[in-house]
Parts: sequence; structure tokens; C-alpha cells
Amino acid sequence: MTDNARARKLADRIQVVVAETLDRRIKDPRLGFVTITDARVTGDLREATVFYTVYGDDEERAASAAALESAKGVLRSEVGRQTGVRFTPSLAFVPDALPDNARTIDDLLARARQQDEQVRESSTGAAYAGEPDPYRKPGEDQADDEADADDASAEAAGDGGGGGGDGDGEGSSRA
Repeated sequence: MTDNARARKLADRIQVVVAETLDRRIKDPRLGFVTITDARVTGDLREATVFYTVYGDDEERAASAAALESAKGVLRSEVGRQTGVRFTPSLAFVPDALPDNARTIDDLLARARQQDEQVRESSTGAAYAGEPDPYRKPGEDQADDEADADDASAEAAGDGGGGGGDGDGEGSSRA
């Protein structure tokens, strides 16, 4: 049975230990501006995946990946020393896709802004499909009510006044 809370705590601790060790002890010149973004540990606490980002171009990313692979033993021993777990998890370094995802989202937002601008430009000077102002104004309500009243009285006068009932069409069937 796995304890996810314990695995999460260990992952958080591994993230801190690896980041501090990279900052203080690893002096590899190939190591660029590396940021440890996340760490995940399997349920059995045997394997840890450390996610990182590197500031720079593809060449610097490749050099930093090689530096992390060569420093894996030192980092693992430091993790074991500082965490105090029975079995020190093996470390696997994976480049984080977060910056690429953020760049993709920024590109999509820029494209949406551009399309919104095109719609805004095409709508300038355009007229509405219906009336310019389809809503009633307070002064217009009285004129419309009077017109409706005139229409209703004309219909009643044209009816011929037949029936003499209450207007529901049933006539004298009521007792």
C-alpha cells in the first residue's frame, strides 16, 4: 500500500536538496542556468523523477543535461544523506515542458489578439442588421399604449357587439 503523502513530502525534499546541491557543490562548467521545477517519487519510493528547465538555447540545454547526468551520483548520495530514508531513490532528470507550453499559449493568445483586431477593423463603419436602437424609450410607451388601445376599440366595434356575454365565447350557456 502506497502512502501518497509520504511520497509527496519526499519529492518536495528531493527537489530542495537537488537544487541546493546544484547551487553549492556542483562546479561543472557545462551546467547552465538550471532551475529545478518539480520532483516526483513513485509509490514505492524507489525512483524519483526530477524536472528541470535551462535558460538558453538548445546547445546549452544539451550541455546542462550532460552535466546533470554526470553529477547524478553526487546528487543521489546527497539526497540519501539529507533525507534519511532506508533506500535512496534513483534519480532521473527530465527537461520540463512548461516553458514550451507557455510559449505555445503565448503564441495562441497573440493569434487570438490579431484575429480580434481584424474583426474590430472589419466592423468599423458597419451598420446593425436591425434598427439602430431596438429598445423602447419611456416616452414611446404611452404612444404605443394609445395605439394598442385604438386597435382594440376598432376590433370591438367591428365585431358587431354580438353575444352580449362576458367575451369568452360561451354565450348564455352559463346559468
